[in-house]
Amino acid sequence: NVAVLLAVPSLFVCNSRAFGAAAGEPVAKAKQEAESKGYIFVTSHDEIIDKAKKEGRLRAVTGLSPSAIKPMVEAFKKKYVFLDVHVEEIEGTDAYERFLLELKAGAAKGWDATYLPYDNYKAFLPYQMKLDILGMVSSGILNIHPKMVDPGNRNTISPNTVPQVVVYNRKLMPEEKLPEKWEDFLKPELKGRKFMADIRPRSVAALVPAWGLERTLEFARKLAAQDPVWVRGGTRAITQLQAGEFALCLAFQFSSTKRAQGKDPAGTLGYKLVEPVPVRMVSRIDGVLSMAEHPMAALLWLEFQASAEGQKVLEDYGPFQASIFTTGSALERETRGKKLSEVNWEQLGKMDEYEAKIVEAYRFPKAK
Repeated sequence: NVAVLLAVPSLFVCNSRAFGAAAGEPVAKAKQEAESKGYIFVTSHDEIIDKAKKEGRLRAVTGLSPSAIKPMVEAFKKKYVFLDVHVEEIEGTDAYERFLLELKAGAAKGWDATYLPYDNYKAFLPYQMKLDILGMVSSGILNIHPKMVDPGNRNTISPNTVPQVVVYNRKLMPEEKLPEKWEDFLKPELKGRKFMADIRPRSVAALVPAWGLERTLEFARKLAAQDPVWVRGGTRAITQLQAGEFALCLAFQFSSTKRAQGKDPAGTLGYKLVEPVPVRMVSRIDGVLSMAEHPMAALLWLEFQASAEGQKVLEDYGPFQASIFTTGSALERETRGKKLSEVNWEQLGKMDEYEAKIVEAYRFPKAK
């Protein structure tokens, strides 16, 4: 409940270990190690701010939801009044591919911070500045939860988390009949167009960390044999649920479902977290472009989104898109104590492979 978070702001703080300098790792040594590996390491937050003041500008493309861009920019500008800030949304496969072509051609000049699409992360990585964000976090220089930072590449962050939840129509599906575990979708009473499932199996692929690939593929084969209603994307499916066309959805995004509930005065829409809860710990990814003219301003932009102030914007205006690592966020509270299937940075590059194998197990259904 956002009202509760507003009323008790002390609960909404970054759930991180202390941001002080790591024991036994002086900043000078961390800088030396970073630079020996080709990374840029700034030794104090004040130095980052001083350099950003000299830069004076920030130009960023973002994957933030449209409802969150304006309040995020306003809050950022209020904190860093010396920056001239311009942020544009980038959305959709065509836009990502076009921007990637511009990066390859060296034609994407003028941008400092960028969004790295979840499905094309590796392709965008070579164009990111080698800032040792993880090293600066570990040394207490940047206020970012360490698990938000890619531990392998060290220069990108993911300040929000996406779990998948079972969604249902309360008028058509009594709560006591909801699945208690994912295998309950395989029961005979749910066979024959009794529930919707996304033709793109992100939610099922996100079970691999908890179940392993073979068990997940076996589940996918049995799921397809249930003859669900195949759909593409959660927005349309949720609309069909609210209209009473169907009673149950396999799994869709938590934030999209919560947002739809806010526009559902009749209270028709319900959701349930089924364990293990599929959670993409890595979702919207941000970095600083190697060609950035204002890299320190861009670094402050990344840090701000991961800070308590930025996380509150994601919670209130995303809405419900704050990270699971932020104490007091709706997601952190609802998943507390539950078993999770965590898609972390290590698994990020494997998800396309998992999804392709699951679609094959589905026998390539077509959206109806």
